[in-house]
Amino acid sequence: MDYYKSIKELLINNELIKKAKDYSKNRSDLTTYYNVGKLLSEAGKHYGEGIVNEYSKKLVFEVGKKFSARTLRRMRQFYVLFSEQKWPLFAAKLSISHYDELLRFKDIDKIKYYIYICEKLKISRDELRKRIKNNEYERLDVNARNKIVNNKPIELIDTLKDPILIKNMYDKIEISERMLQKLILENIEDFLLELGEGYAFIKSEYKIKIGNHFNYIDILLFNYIYNCFVVLELKVTELKKEHIGQIEVYMNYIDKHVKSVNQNKTIGIIIVKENDKFIIRYRSDDRIIAREYQLI
Repeated sequence: MDYYKSIKELLINNELIKKAKDYSKNRSDLTTYYNVGKLLSEAGKHYGEGIVNEYSKKLVFEVGKKFSARTLRRMRQFYVLFSEQKWPLFAAKLSISHYDELLRFKDIDKIKYYIYICEKLKISRDELRKRIKNNEYERLDVNARNKIVNNKPIELIDTLKDPILIKNMYDKIEISERMLQKLILENIEDFLLELGEGYAFIKSEYKIKIGNHFNYIDILLFNYIYNCFVVLELKVTELKKEHIGQIEVYMNYIDKHVKSVNQNKTIGIIIVKENDKFIIRYRSDDRIIAREYQLI
């Protein structure tokens, strides 16, 4: 079989399709990457690893500069990934540029996670790069990662990263709770994405009256996926047991006076400078979650 001739024809046809039919670009790219990768894999078995460099030199001269040895190896990786995992090729809503970012990873679960995120949230390649740079996968709990990559039902807590990254526009090392709140509110959209999926901002300094005294919830959110309010308390110290009691009172207040009968019970998230997993372990309510913050 003339592997080179077949590869060249596939690449040329793909370039023509991309020029003529914009709507089918991604499908054509995926098909071409897969089929060229398959041919390269078979050719390598017959002629050795050096065949990639040999084909690349000819393709660069005859078809275009972008068909470097690195690009051909990416195509072969793409084929191996889909054939080994037995994924349906056209079920993927990602573009080739997305896969170029992911194929450099050896951890298949990491690749699966980012494919899931890209497909579900329809994120761009640039957003994918940002999430990879911020180590989103590594900041998730191991059990949460396993649920996501194995397509098992997930809970609100599973999407919470640790630490939660907060933009620090003022380059201050030591900050107050008021400053932490200000940093969050000035970049509320990025912050909500850090928490996970489905969050909507309701109000900061949400006023509630307990007995004869007014109290203020730092930030009140609602999660439309899990159909529940989320009370957020900010602490610039290590987690303390009194923080648990405080947020539990606020959660119970929201459940009694704000939540409707068709909504789920309120979740409480304490964002702290330093977590104490022993305190969290012995909390009486599993709806209370603690996460560290990191200024970036």
